[in-house]
Amino acid sequence: MTDSFKPGQDRIMYRTGAAARLAGLPVETLRVWERRYSLSHAERSERGQRLYSAEQVARLGLLKQLVDQGHSIGVLAGLSRDQLQAMLGLDGQARAVQTTPVRVLLVGAMLARRVAAMGHGALGLDVTGHCAGLALAEDLPRDSGAEVLVIEQSELDERVMPAIASAREATGVAAVVVLYRFCSSATIRALRAQGCLVARIPADLNELALLCQSALTGHRPPVQQAPAAAIAPPRFADEDLANIAAAGNRLSCECPRHLTELLLMVGSFERYSQHCASRNPEDAALHAELALASGRARVVLEAAMERLAVEEGLPLPKGWA
Repeated sequence: MTDSFKPGQDRIMYRTGAAARLAGLPVETLRVWERRYSLSHAERSERGQRLYSAEQVARLGLLKQLVDQGHSIGVLAGLSRDQLQAMLGLDGQARAVQTTPVRVLLVGAMLARRVAAMGHGALGLDVTGHCAGLALAEDLPRDSGAEVLVIEQSELDERVMPAIASAREATGVAAVVVLYRFCSSATIRALRAQGCLVARIPADLNELALLCQSALTGHRPPVQQAPAAAIAPPRFADEDLANIAAAGNRLSCECPRHLTELLLMVGSFERYSQHCASRNPEDAALHAELALASGRARVVLEAAMERLAVEEGLPLPKGWA
């Protein structure tokens, strides 16, 4: 038994990292949402790790879509899944796609064997055909009614992109999921730009159906989304940090001052990257990635500052939760 299951339960449960990835959220953002709003009432494993059901993961995906549209997570957190779906304009047919088995074609000998060993129905998949590798993709059935083409390629680089595009066109599927173990960031970006959902090969194959559903409904991994929507807003204003640094002067340890300087610098660079002038779309994408990276660093440093302030009795902002 792994940490993905809780004793006494027969349904699949996902740890925080897997749940965030399937919902299209950075792990840091999901943790902030949980801490502030307790939005999913996630269960706990025997080791104390949060566990999310498929239903909760689907709700997180809805929240992510609405936040990307400009809605406040503070308002959305208290809404039911039906209310969230109504805000997105989803009807019963759209909701059914999350419970109906996904019809898939599989590319990859190891992937096909693993899926067969676990049983297609148990994974929420209806496998309509498979082949050993991309070179044989032309042999896949073209009239099987498959919705998603799932390609497993352990070492992935730009040389396989034409073959993936050809396989997609030949099979006529609505979406493509590409699984890898090692791949460059440039290749991942290029595949996502072509509409593929790209993810590391999951250790737990029960995640595969949710990846396929995400591909069909248009969810994308965090780097495909606007950084400003994907990263939690700053928890400390510059004035808050100045107050902490001033209070820290009474301590022999200079960590409050150093951490304050780091947060001010990282926050400033994050804002700068978001508004820096761009010469072309590629340059804009680069600055978006810089803003995303600095935002993630800020979230980590803010958590460290919170712990330091609590331990040393330093002033936290008013209304701090």
